Amino acid sequence: MGKSGKLPQKLNEMNELKDKVIENLRSVVDPGTTLDVVRMGLIKDLQVTSDGKASFEFHPSSPTCPLVFSLALDIQKVVKNTDGIKDLSITVVGHQMAGELNEFLKD
Repeated sequence: MGKSGKLPQKLNEMNELKDKVIENLRSVVDPGTTLDVVRMGLIKDLQVTSDGKASFEFHPSSPTCPLVFSLALDIQKVVKNTDGIKDLSITVVGHQMAGELNEFLKD
């Protein structure tokens, strides 16, 4: 099969992997609202490549969210444990401790 047949297959693989990441993120629940981070809209600009790299922004529900570290670690854990994900980049946006948290989340 030529290159033209491989492109749709790669897109399908990326979409399937992205769907797996989203499904796993639904298991991370904000105890203050009892809603998952996907339903709350806290995950923005999710990108997944065919070679297993995922990146996205995490927007905590408030700039002073006291659970931001716990939620970020839970988010990081479930995405890293998604079959097919080999590399992860999370950027925390809109929190008073975003700089510190972004440094903490780096591998």
